[in-house]
Amino acid sequence: MPKNEPQPDILVRPVDDPDSERQGAPIMKPIKDITDDLNAGRTTSRELVEQSLSKIEDASGEGQRTFIKVHADTARAAADAHDTMRAAGIVASPIAGLPFSVKDLFDVTGDVTTAGSTILKNTPPATKDAPSVARLRRAGGIVIGRTNMTEFAYSGLGINPHYGTAKNPWDRETGRIPGGSSAGAAVSVTDEMASFALGSDTGGSIRIPSSYCGLTGFKPTTMRVPATAAYPLVPTLDTAGPLAPTVSCCAVVDAILAGENSTAPNALPLAGLRLAIPQTLVLDKLDDHVASCFSATLSKLSNAGAKIIEIPFSELGEIPKINAGGGIYAEAFVAHRNQIDEYAEKYDPRVRGRLIRTKDISAVDYLVAMEARDALIQESNNVTAPFDAVIMPTIPTVAPSIKSLEDDEELYIATNMLTLRNTFCFNFLDRCALSIPMHPVGEGPAGLMVVGETMGDRKLLSVGLAIEGALAG
Repeated sequence: MPKNEPQPDILVRPVDDPDSERQGAPIMKPIKDITDDLNAGRTTSRELVEQSLSKIEDASGEGQRTFIKVHADTARAAADAHDTMRAAGIVASPIAGLPFSVKDLFDVTGDVTTAGSTILKNTPPATKDAPSVARLRRAGGIVIGRTNMTEFAYSGLGINPHYGTAKNPWDRETGRIPGGSSAGAAVSVTDEMASFALGSDTGGSIRIPSSYCGLTGFKPTTMRVPATAAYPLVPTLDTAGPLAPTVSCCAVVDAILAGENSTAPNALPLAGLRLAIPQTLVLDKLDDHVASCFSATLSKLSNAGAKIIEIPFSELGEIPKINAGGGIYAEAFVAHRNQIDEYAEKYDPRVRGRLIRTKDISAVDYLVAMEARDALIQESNNVTAPFDAVIMPTIPTVAPSIKSLEDDEELYIATNMLTLRNTFCFNFLDRCALSIPMHPVGEGPAGLMVVGETMGDRKLLSVGLAIEGALAG
């Protein structure tokens, strides 16, 4: 069971503590509820876009740190077109007429793809949409703008010194990290600046900000959704997926991204589902709040009839060893090899430092790591095949403050490694994975990671729907 490690700077106070400044994340409308409102005439796409733009432009909010570029005029025009089509009975999909945000590393026609940096500001604009963006637009989604992110997606914390760091919706008084690298993507949804967000996930960059901010996030199997026409981090691991209010929302968006029928699957009956809890690595160093949330979650799932089974899963302990010398992250340096010296002073030094460490990984070391990865994937598949899903906390801790990480480089490095630990394991194993909120309403967000098999995405979403229903009950 969890091994607790209290962290004094992020202790959770009771919700009714009069001295506490913490607040829960806003109530976000699921895609189905918004679509029902559109179909019933209670709102219009133009009204949705105007509401989003109003929240983005609110000087007292986080819009200026959440978005790098806002597409106000084109969003309004697209909304008017969708309202006309809806009036004529033409509705492309459940996301038709809904504003969504795009992480700054995806190409959008006419935009410069800056990947959260200033180095790329003068590069030519994209001549066409990335496939993921194009599929969402064809389904009727409206691009509201490009969201801020960790520079070049190379951190799980979400801090960006160039464009500012959007504050986590929980405890804005302290100013906590949103998680990264899809930092602005998460805040755009929690603050209702977008109905859902398109993010990317190489080591956890969808699930981490979802967990820290109280959202649901879904990382698909790598080969299932194209992550092309996007600024690369580690192409072998790079994926594209949604951040949204619920599992059902993620399932609808994921289906569109994968080129499938845009419907959510049915929830599987929770009773009898076999859910495995690894005892290696992923339960170490949990803080008290996350440990408490996870324990309560296990009780709810067990009471609902799920079979909770502890397994050693010692293979997870091999992943840090395989990558001890950099391993697969040799790929990260490729996109930077011709600019990292010329623009040294323009990089976030924390990002540049990580990239420099990948520069001298030899081809032999990289190939050995890839060979070891292939073998470990097969071994891990054999371990988890008897189970319907593998579950654990998405992140071991609640979100620390932005200031504490900006002021302490050693703390930044240690926190980043711990934050990415659980999520990266399943990128490395090429698994699909969800992060689902598991915290009590009003308390610090904590996510439950639910992991499926490679290309078992739709089954995982069905399992996720069942788990989400049990946690809401």
